[in-house]
Amino acid sequence: MSRTHANEVVTLAEAPVVAGGRGVAVLVPCYNEEPTVARVVARFREELPRARVYVFDNNSTDRTAEEARRAGAEVFNERRQGKGYVVQSMFRQVDADFYVMVDGDDTYPAEAVHALLAPVVAGEADMSVGSRLHERSQSQFKRRNRMANRLVRSTLNFIFRVELTDILSGYRAFSREFVKGLPLFGGGFEIETELTIKAVERGFRLVEVPVDLTHRPEGSHSKIQFLRDGFLILNTTLALFRDYKPLTFFGGVGLFLLLLACAAGGAGLFGFGGAVPGALVIAAAAGLFVCGLLSLTAGLILHSIARRSQEFEYHVRVLTDELRAGRAHADEERNGGAAGR
Repeated sequence: MSRTHANEVVTLAEAPVVAGGRGVAVLVPCYNEEPTVARVVARFREELPRARVYVFDNNSTDRTAEEARRAGAEVFNERRQGKGYVVQSMFRQVDADFYVMVDGDDTYPAEAVHALLAPVVAGEADMSVGSRLHERSQSQFKRRNRMANRLVRSTLNFIFRVELTDILSGYRAFSREFVKGLPLFGGGFEIETELTIKAVERGFRLVEVPVDLTHRPEGSHSKIQFLRDGFLILNTTLALFRDYKPLTFFGGVGLFLLLLACAAGGAGLFGFGGAVPGALVIAAAAGLFVCGLLSLTAGLILHSIARRSQEFEYHVRVLTDELRAGRAHADEERNGGAAGR
């Protein structure tokens, strides 16, 4: 999609006649971003003159909120510490047709918002991700951060059988249906991982748009703690793997335990246990065998429950779409009647 076409589509999205006139909302989560937040707000107001810019301040100890207001943003406060909690509040409190989420550190290009919004506004995607690691991107990454991003990407792509290039990008666009229909629970920097995995597993359409990440301006500092947040991201990936693919998760654990049981049982029967008595080795093998069977059984049961949950969620989404279509039709008839009078 060309830049010109993208601008045309986004202009339509900003017009008051679209979907009740809620337009585009730019969401900026912030924690101690005084040096950069005003510039971020100003740049997005310039790119999207009719959009409303919301800054959600997460207990900043500097003048982040004051700088955001001075630049023309509407400022909200989120007392629960963590980016995930901020995103939850933004999605719950802000009402719009289309949403753009961008970090307040001025490392993402505001001019790319047109290409980012275009597939969502055109109805081709429910979430578009500004990919910093796309083959057409020329992002300025620290070597450690690039390696960590590639590790997360490889792990998620392998587990969920997808081919995404950037899992942790903080620059995204969403449809209203996505924002209002996706439950989020992560409280920290694992929120981007949760957004990506749930989008994939719940059948939402996802596209990636290349963007060029720049270094933080002087005076601005990253809030990510490498080891702690890396552990949270990995833990979230595994937890969602367990929740959305229980048969694969528990089945894999069960098969591993069964193989251990067979190996231990063979060692006990043929006297390869060394100083450990053969009876004890065989008892351990029996325990491993039972645990393996229990894990397989748990996987089968949870798989059945997950399938029923997916069917229920599908019917709810169909019903929601029908209600929304009926409401839009009623609004058109009412507007047509008013014009006729």
